[in-house]
Amino acid sequence: MAANVKPVKKIPTRRCTGCGEHFPKIELIRVVRGPEGDVSLDKTGKKSGRGAYICKSLSCLKKARQKKRLEASLECEIPDDVYAVMEKELLSDEG
Repeated sequence: MAANVKPVKKIPTRRCTGCGEHFPKIELIRVVRGPEGDVSLDKTGKKSGRGAYICKSLSCLKKARQKKRLEASLECEIPDDVYAVMEKELLSDEG
């Protein structure tokens, strides 16, 4: 038996609500509905509440918005101003 063999650490994957592809959790941004019902981007992945994941691309956010996939995942209505804030945050990360 090998004495110093470390077990392979499993990398958690999540599905992007925009494109539907599976990615390692760390490569995605979590959209969270907090306990008070507020919806926001969770870049740390540690905020409490119900979460959905999306790629770090504006096109996936737009696709998820168009097909109301975030509303379905988070089980709530998402106002247009919240989408505007999320788009602005994604654009600032890309630039």
